[in-house]
Amino acid sequence: MLVLVSGAMTSPLYSLRLRASRSGQHLCGAERIVPIHQLRQVSAELLDRALAVQPLPDEIHSTTEELKPQEIHLSSLPHIRSWQVCGAAAGRQLACRLLVAGGVSQLAAKRALSSLVDGPAPGGKVMRGAMIIDAESGERLEADWSRGVRVSRMDFSPACRDDLISALADEGLSHHRIAEALVLAGKVLHAPGIVAELCWSDDPSYLTGYVSTPTAGYQRISPLKEAGDSLGGRALFVDRRQWSLAEFVDFLERKPVLFDSLASVHPLQTWNEPC
Repeated sequence: MLVLVSGAMTSPLYSLRLRASRSGQHLCGAERIVPIHQLRQVSAELLDRALAVQPLPDEIHSTTEELKPQEIHLSSLPHIRSWQVCGAAAGRQLACRLLVAGGVSQLAAKRALSSLVDGPAPGGKVMRGAMIIDAESGERLEADWSRGVRVSRMDFSPACRDDLISALADEGLSHHRIAEALVLAGKVLHAPGIVAELCWSDDPSYLTGYVSTPTAGYQRISPLKEAGDSLGGRALFVDRRQWSLAEFVDFLERKPVLFDSLASVHPLQTWNEPC
């Protein structure tokens, strides 16, 4: 459930967004929503992250934008579960099962998995954003198969961030990627017409991905890809019977969402299907 933030705020909030690339190829991105007194510190942190990637970026784009209080929504984070499997093939089997349990047809789930494995952008490359997929037919609905839809303008409230990092650390989940993926997945789950999300990174060394649904929450699966695989991406499954492309894209790309309450973090589970 989304709740609008009251107009009575002690400090303006700003959206910070940073993208780094080299020769037109995306290298890293990060974003935050912070009060004005944190702008300098958080901007420097995001820049440091961009300068730490290899190869070094030749372009770094940073955007700072004040947010109107009446446009900011508050929400709670999805529940977090983690699955350990014996290999990437087993991970994709589990991902397919979780997607089907969440309302995606087996056909659509398999088509999305195949697209991410082969490279969802033209020429078998990585997209800049996410695929939009009909949860029943598996048809791709995004206008631009290179760009897709970008999910932006979301973060934790300061108090929620501290609590979440502590709760994740208690379960051995201290990597910054986990918190960032969780907040992105949380926003996606509020998008109008969403059924489920499937994602794994294009980072060759980061093998964990996830499936998220409104009912089951955010479910991490490790591994979902083989070491050294530089392909990956994101698939957003929608129910077109209650869906508008324009409304969907506007929410994901433009509507600011802050998460101010922590969901449960479940212990690691093992999925014992053979590889």
